[in-house]
Amino acid sequence: MTKDILQQILDIGISLTAEEDPNKLLAYIMENAMELTGADGGTLYLLEGDVLKFRIMKTKSKGFDKGSDGEPIDIPAVPLKKENVCAYSAISKTALNIEDVYNNEVFDFSGPKRYDAMNEYRTQSMIAIPMINNEGDVIGVMQLLNATDENGNVRAFSKDEERILLSLASQTAICLANMEYVKNLSKQMWSFTEAMTEAIDARTPYNGSHTRKVAEYSGKIVDRINALHEEGKEDLSFSEEHREQVVMAAFLHDIGKMIVPIDVMNKETRLGKYRKDIDARFENRLLKNEINYLKNRCSEADYIKEKEKLEKAVSLVAEVDSIGFIDDTKMAEICECIEYVFTDYETMEEYPFFDDTEKECMQVRKGTLTQAERIIMENHVVMTERILSKVYFNKSFSMAPIWAAQHHECINNSGYPKKIGGDDLGPEARILAVADICDALLATDRPYKKPLPKEKAFAIMESMANEGKLEMKYVNYLRECLE
Repeated sequence: MTKDILQQILDIGISLTAEEDPNKLLAYIMENAMELTGADGGTLYLLEGDVLKFRIMKTKSKGFDKGSDGEPIDIPAVPLKKENVCAYSAISKTALNIEDVYNNEVFDFSGPKRYDAMNEYRTQSMIAIPMINNEGDVIGVMQLLNATDENGNVRAFSKDEERILLSLASQTAICLANMEYVKNLSKQMWSFTEAMTEAIDARTPYNGSHTRKVAEYSGKIVDRINALHEEGKEDLSFSEEHREQVVMAAFLHDIGKMIVPIDVMNKETRLGKYRKDIDARFENRLLKNEINYLKNRCSEADYIKEKEKLEKAVSLVAEVDSIGFIDDTKMAEICECIEYVFTDYETMEEYPFFDDTEKECMQVRKGTLTQAERIIMENHVVMTERILSKVYFNKSFSMAPIWAAQHHECINNSGYPKKIGGDDLGPEARILAVADICDALLATDRPYKKPLPKEKAFAIMESMANEGKLEMKYVNYLRECLE
């Protein structure tokens, strides 16, 4: 073996480990295997089930090249039968070096002979090399035809060439196995992500499409950034792997909601689960007040006064439970009502109309959650970080859990849970924040609000950007995507 050939083999090995595209890898190894041996033709098969499928076919002297560009070859696969030389090589895991196929009676060479007859060709020497990965599994066969000497004369493949080809085939098989391993890792991560997304969204009918919408909007923003980068209008750009991480972070951002109590997450109105008890209590007290009056336990004036208070409370509860925003006038009315007490003239005891929890619910200015419930709800971000910290993310996805846990942080440090902002809050978390808020405003399935028109939603996000909470350009990018 000459020094030049050794150097070429070493260079091939280095290039094989650097290649990430399996089609390019197969084309590269075929080209170099043929060059090293002076082979005029070759076929590369990959094992799929119980057949060898054609992936690359080349004949230099005929200018024939199929599959090197990754396009499938429409030729029937070779079954794993020992009479086929490539199949025998795969089954036995051995190299087969044949000096002249026309003088060989062991294997069925009817295929090469038909090819020869159709193309005015003469197949003579042939070598079949099994491609065996690091687990000892055959993943394919490399078959070369008609090795030539320096004068272009067909010769047999040498023993040294056989060893070289075995080495190259093994390296190729290992590289392909590693690519498949990486691909399977990615599939595993995405299957986990999809499973968690399904679990989150299935917990509540009011969050059914949120996760997927946030992922969709995040991807749109990233794609818009890349498009503007191509036009020279945006410094930032995302590789496909970087984009995939952002989208995965979007899919994982609400995983912490798995531990949020359903009665908090699904709270449609201010009083939520307490409303039924309140209605029953007030009905009971109205009846009790009437009984007290009929049994002369109280005067007519006291009866009417008690009844008016109860009826006002009943009416106010119904209004406040579903009203959108409570202004100062209505709040004053609520504050007066919630301090009412009911007098039981039978026992002469007084009972408050509402307990402390109900009073707090009645005084929620906007939305449906009390401060305590809001803290529980906001804690989903902490739980997102805690849950994802228990999951192994390889380097391709290592940042996704970090960005997922930052989707409620704000540039001006006013977000939660860690009040991260400024330069500590990267573009990925800022993108997630815009996507999350956009869907929250546009969503049609939220229990506590109606969806906003797109113009109003983006006006709110612009206002938040002006306050320093959101990145204005990402708000604009998403608006451009949704127009």
